[in-house]
Amino acid sequence: MQVAQVIVDVPTRQTNSPFSYSIPDHLADQIQPGMRVQVPFGHRKITGFIVGITDSSSFDGKLKPIADLIDLYPVINPELLDLAQWLADQTYSFKISCLQTMLPGGMRTKSKKKLIAKNQQICTKYPEIFHGEPEIEYDRQQFDNQTLAEILKLQKMGDIRVEYNLTNHARPIMLKAYSGNLDQQEIQAALKTVRKNAIGQIKLLKTLSQHPNDTLLLTKWESMGVTAGTLKTAEKKGWVSATLKRHVRNPFLREVAPTKPFELQPDQQKAVSSIEKAVSQKKDQVFLLEGVTGSGKTEVYLQSIAHALAMGRTALMLVPEITLTPQIVGRIRSRFGDQVAMLHSAMSSGERYDEWQRINQGKAKVVVGVRSAVFAPLTNIGLIIMDEEHDSSYKQADNPRYQTRDVAKWRAAYNHCPVVLGSATPSLESRARAMKGVYTLLSLPHRINQHALPHVSIIDMKTEMAKHHSALSTKLADAIQVRLDKHEQVILLLNRRGYSAFLMCRDCGYVPRCPNCDISLTMHKDTHTLNCHYCGHKEPVPTVCPKCHSKRIRFYGMGSQQLEEQVKNMFPTARVLRMDVDTTRKKGSHEAIIDKFGAHKADILLGTQMIAKGLDFPEVTLVGVLNADSALQFPDFRSSERTFELLTQVSGRSGRADKTGEVIIQTFNPDHYAIQLAKTQDYEKFYATEMRVRHDGKYPPYYYTVKLTGNSPSENQTASEMFGIMNFLKKNLSPNAIILGPTPKTITRINNHYYYQIIIKYRKEPHLKATLDDILVQSQKKQRQGLQIAIDNEPLDFM
Repeated sequence: MQVAQVIVDVPTRQTNSPFSYSIPDHLADQIQPGMRVQVPFGHRKITGFIVGITDSSSFDGKLKPIADLIDLYPVINPELLDLAQWLADQTYSFKISCLQTMLPGGMRTKSKKKLIAKNQQICTKYPEIFHGEPEIEYDRQQFDNQTLAEILKLQKMGDIRVEYNLTNHARPIMLKAYSGNLDQQEIQAALKTVRKNAIGQIKLLKTLSQHPNDTLLLTKWESMGVTAGTLKTAEKKGWVSATLKRHVRNPFLREVAPTKPFELQPDQQKAVSSIEKAVSQKKDQVFLLEGVTGSGKTEVYLQSIAHALAMGRTALMLVPEITLTPQIVGRIRSRFGDQVAMLHSAMSSGERYDEWQRINQGKAKVVVGVRSAVFAPLTNIGLIIMDEEHDSSYKQADNPRYQTRDVAKWRAAYNHCPVVLGSATPSLESRARAMKGVYTLLSLPHRINQHALPHVSIIDMKTEMAKHHSALSTKLADAIQVRLDKHEQVILLLNRRGYSAFLMCRDCGYVPRCPNCDISLTMHKDTHTLNCHYCGHKEPVPTVCPKCHSKRIRFYGMGSQQLEEQVKNMFPTARVLRMDVDTTRKKGSHEAIIDKFGAHKADILLGTQMIAKGLDFPEVTLVGVLNADSALQFPDFRSSERTFELLTQVSGRSGRADKTGEVIIQTFNPDHYAIQLAKTQDYEKFYATEMRVRHDGKYPPYYYTVKLTGNSPSENQTASEMFGIMNFLKKNLSPNAIILGPTPKTITRINNHYYYQIIIKYRKEPHLKATLDDILVQSQKKQRQGLQIAIDNEPLDFM
C-alpha cells in the first residue's frame, strides 16, 4: 500500500508535520510529491500538499484515503519542496505558509482545469476522455477512477497538457481561432473548384495544407492574408471549424530592439571572468560586486547570464523595486529576447500565472523580478543575481519572514551555481563577510569611460530657513532653472508621500489623529482627505478645529504632492512628473512614468525613494535631495546606513552619460558623518566608521538578532504576555544573550491592536531555536484570546 505524506492547510504548530493518507489503488504510482490534494480532516475536507510518498506508515489505525486530486501534475518541484522545509525552520513559520508563498497568487484562488491533447491522434485514441474534441474542461465527476488514472499517465508522458483557467481575479483571455476539417486529398479537390480570382480562399486552402493539425488564431490567419470574411465563408463550406483559444498574456508593454554585448572595461572583465569560472565549475560561490554608481554592473550581469545560458543552464535576476523592473527587463530582453520572464506584484494575477507557467514548462530561461521571484520554478539554475543587495525591500515583512539573500544562497547551493550580490553601497553584513573571505569581493571603482562622479553640495537648511520658507534652497532653485534653460533633466527626492505631514490648529494645538492607530493623519490634496498610512482610515479635511472651532487650522510639513505644487508654481514652463505610491497604483503606471521621462517628455521627475535606485537617464544632470536627514531621526541603529545608501544611490542618477552631473543635498544636520561621506561616495570610510558604532553597540554584524512581537486588542494582555515571554527567555538562554524589552513599539497601537516587542542579541545560543519553538507552541493556546506572537529572525525593522 502506498502512503502519501500530506501537509494540510491548517496553519498551526500541531499540523506543521505531515499527516499520512492512503493512496487509492487507481492513483497508485500516479500521484507525485508537489501535487495538491483534498483530504478528510476531522469532519471536513481540506486542501493539502503531498510532500512525500512511502510504502508504509507508523500509524497503527486505519489510514483515511485521499479524497481527490486538485492538481494533475506537481505544482511544487522537488527543489522547492526541500526549500519549504528549510524556510519554515529558518523563519519560525508554518510549512503550509511557505508552500503557498511559492505559488503564484492566481493558483491560490479557485480554478478550472482544461485538458489539451498533444495531437489529433491522442484525441482519437481516447474518446472516453476527449469525446472527439482537442481540448475539454476537466470535471472530476465525469471520469471514473480508471479514466482518471489514464489521464495521469498521459500527463506524465506528455501526451496531455493541463492548463488552469483562473475563475477569480484572472479570467483567461479567449480569442477566436480556426482549425481545418479537410485532409490533403480533400484540400486538393477543393482547390480545383475555387475560382482563380478567389485569392483569399486559395491562400486559406494552401495554409490548411501546410498546417493540417494546427488551430490558428484569427490574427495569425489575417497576418497570412486570409480575412475574417474568407474564414466565415470557409466555415459555411465545412472547410474549417471556429473555436476559442486561450491567449497567453504578455506582461511586456513594449517591443525592444536587440543589442549586442559592450566591450568591457578591465575591472568589468575581471569580474565577468571570475563569475564565468564559478558558473563553469558549478561552484556555489558568493560574489559581492561592489561598484560605484554608473560603473557598469548591469553589463557584468548580462554577460555572466549569457555564459550561463550558453552552458545550457538558467538564470535568476532579482531587483528590489518594481520601478527598476521595466528598465532592467528591457535591457535583458534586448539581449535574450523571448527567453525572459518577469514576475512582480504590479502584474495582474493572470499575467503572473502565465509567466509562472512559462517558467514551469521550461519556456523561459531567464527570470527577472522582485523579492518573491526568488521562488520561481526554474530548474538547473546556473546563476543567481541580486541587484542592490543592500535594499531593505528584500526582507519579507509578513510570514514567512525570509531574507531573499538567504533564500538565493540556499538555491545556489542546491543548484551548484554562484550568487552575485551587487551594490554601490553593500550592506554592512555582506561587506563584513567579504572582508572575512566568506564572500569573494569584486570591485568596480570607476564609472564607465572614466566619467566623473557628480559634484555634490550640502545646503544647511537652518541658515536657509532664516532667509525664506520655500522647500527649495536658493542654490537648488537656481540650479533647476539652469538645467531647464539647457533642456536637461532634474530629479528631486522627497521621501514623504501625501501633501503635508500633518494638520494642526494654531490656537489650541489640536492635531487630527487616526482613531485606530497612535499616529497623526496625513493630508492628501488630490482626494481632499486625511489618510492613515498604516490602517487605511480616511476622513474629510476639517475647515475648523473640531476641538476649539477655530478657523486657524494649518498644514505642517511637506509631502511629494505639495512639492509638486510648489515646483509647478516656481517653474511654470517645466513639465513635471511625480512618482510615489499614490501615482503608481494603476497597472503599467511605473513603466508609463519612466518611459515618459526617458523620452524627455518631462523635465523634472520628483518623488519618494522609489526614484532613488537603479534608474538610468542620460539627460539627468541635477539631483536635489530635499530632506536628506529624515531617516536619521528614526530610533533605529541602521538609520545612518540607510541615509548613506539613499543619498549615494540617488546621487548616482546624475551625470551618467557625457554631461557633468551635480547633486544638491538639503539637510538640517550637515555635519553628520553619513551625509558628509555620501557627498564623496566614500563607502570605505563609511564602512569603517559605522562598523565601530556597531561594535560598541553590540549590533549586527557583530551580533545576531531576533525580534519577538506580540499584539492583541488589549494593551494589558499584550504587555503581560510579553513579560512572561521575557522571563521564559531569561530562564532558557545563556547569561551571554542580551534581552532588550519588552517595550511598546514606536507606534504602539495600529488598527486597534497594541504592539510590544522583545529584542534578543546573541553570538552563540545553542538552545535558542528550541526555546523559540516552545514559545510559538505556547502562543497557539492564546490565539483564541486574540493574542498573536511573531518571531522575526534577523529583522531589519526595530521600530
